[in-house]
Amino acid sequence: MATLPSVSVIIPCYNEEATIGLVLDALYNQTYPRDRLEVVIADGLSSDGTREKISEFSHHHSNLKVIVVDNQRRIIPAALNVAVAAAGGEVILRLDAHAVPDEQYVERSVQNLLDGKGDNIGGIWLIQPGSSDWIGRSIAAAAGHPFGVGDALYRYASEPGLVDTVPFGAFFRATFERIGKFDESLLTNEDYEFNARLRQGGGRIYLDPAIRSKYYARPDLASLARQYWRYGYWKFRMLRRYPNTLRWRQALPPLFVAGLAALILTAPFLPVARTALWLVAALYLLVLIAGSLPTALRSRDLRLALGTPLAIMTMHISWGSGFLYSIFARKE
Repeated sequence: MATLPSVSVIIPCYNEEATIGLVLDALYNQTYPRDRLEVVIADGLSSDGTREKISEFSHHHSNLKVIVVDNQRRIIPAALNVAVAAAGGEVILRLDAHAVPDEQYVERSVQNLLDGKGDNIGGIWLIQPGSSDWIGRSIAAAAGHPFGVGDALYRYASEPGLVDTVPFGAFFRATFERIGKFDESLLTNEDYEFNARLRQGGGRIYLDPAIRSKYYARPDLASLARQYWRYGYWKFRMLRRYPNTLRWRQALPPLFVAGLAALILTAPFLPVARTALWLVAALYLLVLIAGSLPTALRSRDLRLALGTPLAIMTMHISWGSGFLYSIFARKE
């Protein structure tokens, strides 16, 4: 039997005391042979108990190699690059410190690579609440709802196939060396940009819904708004380089926010704008509430019928506003 390729799991990390232990435990319990697996954590000089958690884990699980390297720049693409530089695996598998993989995550990812299904292999997120209150549960529901994420299949796909991007991904080191490093001029969207280069070079990105990880959503609307504002801001910066990667789901939020802003500004002066504003707002809310009711009923929690629309609105408006701001901000 041929020897399985060695795998380096790379994890960018900063102040992840609450979840880093869950991720390491999940990696320790993978079905992939432990002697063919290593974990490389690029830590942005955490100020909480993250490093102590990692040290404690290593002390009690010495048969899993765990390497910690400093990420002096404290941005995700830089963390990924320094982690790859320290990694020794033939396969690079990228995870986050707040995403907990199923026990067959590594095995299935590698098998898809060996079967030639794609050059970058990824799976789906099973969104978990970042807090136990109804807002936290609503945000988790919104983060997996088609109204919130459009056709981002890694949020809810049930069938395998080729896609534009995957949230993390597993690829041979040779692919990384051919495509080049993660772009450190982008503070987010580094995965999408990497996959855009991969596709331009003839590579394929394959999503297998059997590859699963639990992803912990933001705990409140304020942190959700900051997250999606960043996503929108850096998405436009990425699209300046790859305009042909724009998808309909990415164009709708900035168009909606721009239209809403125009109606709000003109409503005091134009009766037709006032009428249009009320109609647009009412229709938008009605659609969101109607789309959220099935989730609330399945969960037997009617508060989600209010919270999920609030979360989706936060995502749309924050993402669209960040995107528009990036258009008019000073060019870098």
